[in-house]
Amino acid sequence: MRYKVNIKKTDEGYAVWCPGLPGCWSQGETEGEALENIKDAIQAYLETVGELSKNKESRYVEVG
Repeated sequence: MRYKVNIKKTDEGYAVWCPGLPGCWSQGETEGEALENIKDAIQAYLETVGELSKNKESRYVEVG
């Protein structure tokens, strides 16, 4: 899967976040490190959402 991420240079390095996943953010000393770190953050985010929605009634919808 591909996720759009925003990245911003800061005094400490780079901040990166995924606007489609509220609260999912990371950082790194370099842009490359920040982008690698956000991959781990997205994976952890999705695993947590999966655990929280386990055994809940769900549906899928197609958009677009």
